[in-house]
Amino acid sequence: MDLPRAFTIRESGHRVHNPFTEEDLATLGRALRLAPGTRILDLACGSGELLCTWARDHGVTGTGVDISTVFLAAAGARAAELGVADRVGFVHGDASGHVAPEPVDLAACIGATWIGGGVAGTVGLLERSVRPGGLLLIGEPYWRREPPDLKTVEACGATARDDFLALPELLGHFGELGWDVVEMVLADQQGWDRYVAAQWLSIRRWLDENPDDEHAGEMRAELTTGPVSYVRYQREYLGWGVFALMKR
Repeated sequence: MDLPRAFTIRESGHRVHNPFTEEDLATLGRALRLAPGTRILDLACGSGELLCTWARDHGVTGTGVDISTVFLAAAGARAAELGVADRVGFVHGDASGHVAPEPVDLAACIGATWIGGGVAGTVGLLERSVRPGGLLLIGEPYWRREPPDLKTVEACGATARDDFLALPELLGHFGELGWDVVEMVLADQQGWDRYVAAQWLSIRRWLDENPDDEHAGEMRAELTTGPVSYVRYQREYLGWGVFALMKR
């Protein structure tokens, strides 16, 4: 049970595995006014940057769950580096079935709502772990501009226009699910650049070091076509944000 190797190759240099910069993540932590001792569950936590930096900056505690052994190793190293290994822990497992053994103050899924089959399912999954009056954090793409055709939709990682919502539709959807949106921090195009463009250098360096690897052809093709496709489609049409929710 692990992520496909191509994913860990392209994001091997990332601490944050989504279009948030480290500054965006810090802004979100401040915006939530986190009290020391806040208990967090982070599903699909990646390399653990949210838990590690918020433990350092705000005194939170928590657990991250992820399917990637590579990213969890990085998370453990980051916790040790920041001196917070006694406050945060990481579990290798399928986040889609994980429920906290005791209710937490904040349950998060930042950019991986496929673990619940979409936004609604992920909200329902997180709700099973959060205490009454607690917070949910959902990171999700949205359409910045209406995609003009299926080619644009597919270049943005979707199979149909309705895979993502426009921002007003997304916030309205949270309300339909019975949750108030109480904060949000939106990525900008610089955040997208740092997420996507940073992958190109990781891929190129990996190719230089592994020219005969079985994945070399796949990664070479991605580096050849990816940059133009990204600036033509994803950078222009797709937004991304993290939304804080409280039950109505």
